[in-house]
Amino acid sequence: MEPDQFVNSMVVEIIEPGLKKLMETQYFEELRQGKLSIRRLQGFSLQHYITNVALNKGFALCMVKYAHDAELYKHFAYQYNEEASHPDLVKKFGLALGLKEADFEDTTFIFECLSHTGAALRGMLTGSPAENRTWALVNESMVCRYSEEFATFLPKNYQLADAALEFFRVHWVADQDHTQRAAQVIRNFANTPQEQDRVRKIAEHAIRFKVAKFAGIYREYA
Repeated sequence: MEPDQFVNSMVVEIIEPGLKKLMETQYFEELRQGKLSIRRLQGFSLQHYITNVALNKGFALCMVKYAHDAELYKHFAYQYNEEASHPDLVKKFGLALGLKEADFEDTTFIFECLSHTGAALRGMLTGSPAENRTWALVNESMVCRYSEEFATFLPKNYQLADAALEFFRVHWVADQDHTQRAAQVIRNFANTPQEQDRVRKIAEHAIRFKVAKFAGIYREYA
């Protein structure tokens, strides 16, 4: 399949239905209604914090992995610089919800978030460039969408100060750029039927991991 057609087909057939499924989960239904507990919001902050720390290490390792390839090295250097501040931004959100610094130091992954993060790191460290950035295309699309939801409904329902919402406002905008950058790498490297089939399967897995992540947070932080 021609590169633009292939990426567009993934967006229409896999990512957009995945976004709809995520927004229909109990987590986001209750967020929109103002019924989502503070503890479940705190759970998002804690789990996303340790995920962001892990992914930043993954970006740094990708810079080493692709040091021989100027285009890919620059891509991952850019992504690392973009993501480096995000653990602190999501921590700021959690602190505004009543968490303490010690909570972030002591937290551990719940099963679903460990599975999601581990699979993403596997794609970064052992996957092909197209596989690697398929994780980004899916995840950045989903982060962009749920950041819009958080940024819209947290001020309405939870009276949080604007400063506490910086993580979501940044991702609502920045991840639109990140998805386009990821899509371009996929266009450049997913050029065989075998690689395109592999990439589509990775996209399907990434959707399932992300939806399961929020189901896990909802359950574990009841």
